[in-house]
Amino acid sequence: MTATSPTTREVVDAFFARFAAGDLPGLLDLFADRVDFLVPGDPKVPWTGARCGRDEIAEFFTLLGTELTPEEFTIDTTLVEGGHAVTTGRSRFCVLSTGRSFLNEFALHFTVADGKITGYRMHEDSHAISEAYAA
Repeated sequence: MTATSPTTREVVDAFFARFAAGDLPGLLDLFADRVDFLVPGDPKVPWTGARCGRDEIAEFFTLLGTELTPEEFTIDTTLVEGGHAVTTGRSRFCVLSTGRSFLNEFALHFTVADGKITGYRMHEDSHAISEAYAA
């Protein structure tokens, strides 16, 4: 990390601020050109799977905005060690296509290098989300 690069904590804090504001261009600016990005889960849930480049990451965040209505989003804690940060929290979203809500206890692992997110791993309640998508 260079002297002018933001710290891991600053990048993570900026990520959540831009996510909450719906600032997709600003959010994407936080990511490196190539990212090891994975959200495991049921393939019928549109945002699950691996992604890499900014276009794929933009699609991920766009899907969240078009598929879900936010009802609650709380960050419990963020732990930082070097270029790694883990944030835990809970969220509740309503799936627009089914009208069903899900409560999601999550852990999000970021890897940051030179002020950019290079790794993104979302660990979420994939069962609850899959059930909310069920007809």
